[in-house]
Amino acid sequence: MAFGAFATAEPVAAPTPRKKSRIALFLLLPGILYLLVFFLAPLLSLVLTSLQTPSAIGDIGAYDYAFQWQNYLTVMELYWPNIIRSFGYATAATIAALLISYPLAYFIGVNLRRFPLLQSLALTLVIAPFFISFLLRTLAWKQILSDEGWLVSSLQTFSLLPPDAQLTGTPFSVIFGLTYNFIPFMTLPIYTSLERLDLRFVEAGSDLYASPWTTFRTVTIPLSMPGILSGTLLTFIPAAGDYINASRDFLGSVDTAMIGNVIEANFLVLQNYPAAAALSLLLMAAILVLVSFYVRRSGTEDLL
Repeated sequence: MAFGAFATAEPVAAPTPRKKSRIALFLLLPGILYLLVFFLAPLLSLVLTSLQTPSAIGDIGAYDYAFQWQNYLTVMELYWPNIIRSFGYATAATIAALLISYPLAYFIGVNLRRFPLLQSLALTLVIAPFFISFLLRTLAWKQILSDEGWLVSSLQTFSLLPPDAQLTGTPFSVIFGLTYNFIPFMTLPIYTSLERLDLRFVEAGSDLYASPWTTFRTVTIPLSMPGILSGTLLTFIPAAGDYINASRDFLGSVDTAMIGNVIEANFLVLQNYPAAAALSLLLMAAILVLVSFYVRRSGTEDLL
């Protein structure tokens, strides 16, 4: 009887694909609404603003919606030096941050792997700058690099700087500020890749009579490439649009103004909202093209 009862029992019906798709859509709905409200809507507003034309009233800051696509050509003609300067500074800062962060991340992720307490302490020191405001850190470096600061005075005392030389307001100070402020963004992704590195691959390279440099170049760097890619993107993208380090109130001057400073001036001071919006969209498009080219050249398209 029991066998017959089990034999005649009907199997439980599996959820239909349509029901699964509805559940998935319901779970994705909050994220979709968030993107619509906080990403697509502002982006659409930015596009419409970039195409505006000055109002017939003639008041400062008054514009009418139109299809003034010439705004893009105008801002490119006026501000192309700032655009080139921004990407040049961002590239230099990214390279400098990589040269500093990779040895640091390797030391923390590989050499300190056997000492968890020291490893945690070193990671805390890397993250510690995040506990202080970005503005305060930059202001502190403005004081250190100022003409009256101890650093410039010491360099001039030892004849390492000319008597009339200065550090603030120069490309060096801007790139230095970008590098310093974004080093944690470079170090942490590389550390994550190196901390998961299987050291048996490195030992295998030594067993095959490869030199330490060959092992590092052919084993360690390729295995840590995901961290390098993430770190360079996390550093380059915000550095290209930064407007604090290059500002005259911090480490920069008029001659070091980046595209972020121009956008800030057009939006807050000149109230030229179409120009500011057009520059913002051009900056996003340029970063998207450069990042896509970089990802394809690095052969890591599957990481994004």
